[in-house]
Amino acid sequence: MIASNIFRWIGSLFTDFLFVPFKWLRTSVAQADLGWWISNAVNWFFLVVLLCLLAYWMKESLKFKREGTEDKA
Repeated sequence: MIASNIFRWIGSLFTDFLFVPFKWLRTSVAQADLGWWISNAVNWFFLVVLLCLLAYWMKESLKFKREGTEDKA
């Protein structure tokens, strides 16, 4: 009974609160002149964050390789 309510609360959180900006982007902003670019700004943001994290990870990996502490198993 409690688990059912928790999952309903989680579903309500996402559909009623967290996805509201995306619904607004899809219904009103995407119909504008620059709608594609504005709608995909979220995707571009995530791509930039991913590339920054990948660059940091590769820099740290190279540092460990130079120090000889890399796990080669």
